[in-house]
Amino acid sequence: MDWDAWHDEYDTPGTRLARRLVVVREQLTIALDSAPPGPIEILSMCAGQGRDVIGVLPEHPRRADVTALLVELDPRNVTKAKEAAADAGLDNVEIREGDAGSTDNYVDLAPAQIVLACGIFGNVLPETADKAIGFFPGLCKPGADLIWTGGRVGLFELVRSSLAKNEFEQQFVSDPRETQFGVGRHTYRGEAQPLGRGTTMFTFDKPH
Repeated sequence: MDWDAWHDEYDTPGTRLARRLVVVREQLTIALDSAPPGPIEILSMCAGQGRDVIGVLPEHPRRADVTALLVELDPRNVTKAKEAAADAGLDNVEIREGDAGSTDNYVDLAPAQIVLACGIFGNVLPETADKAIGFFPGLCKPGADLIWTGGRVGLFELVRSSLAKNEFEQQFVSDPRETQFGVGRHTYRGEAQPLGRGTTMFTFDKPH
């Protein structure tokens, strides 16, 4: 998969990815609006070119409260995300080139107030998705918002069930059968959990 070219669809209004990005940005805005006073940590997994976080933060009133870490493996996307963050004056946003499935890339900032898991569940098998979600409590503060995407109907329902099992309360879900994509926002209601180093949360099992 050419993950740089994959982003081209975002630039065409009305396409699946363009419409999905609108919904993800809406949910991120809501999460920022409802975050408690004080610092806000954002973690973005498989961040791509960072179009969700970098598209919302510049105009948001909580911008100065945010410290964000975007993890992406493709070096071309990393370069574009860094350029976009610099152009927006987002000195508080770090784009890290690395494996988004490795806990090593998050332990210096986790747990976070907002976690984005966009672009993961379309690329993994159901058993991998369930395993990955088991690590999410270690990424999230109690009360944190998790925003995720996943368009396949069967896997979409599995993700919702697995999140509930791991003490994430559903706040919003779109209907992938009607919109050709799925977006969810869940709030972590469990206790703080450790996130250890040296663990692989997920690997891509199938093409997007």
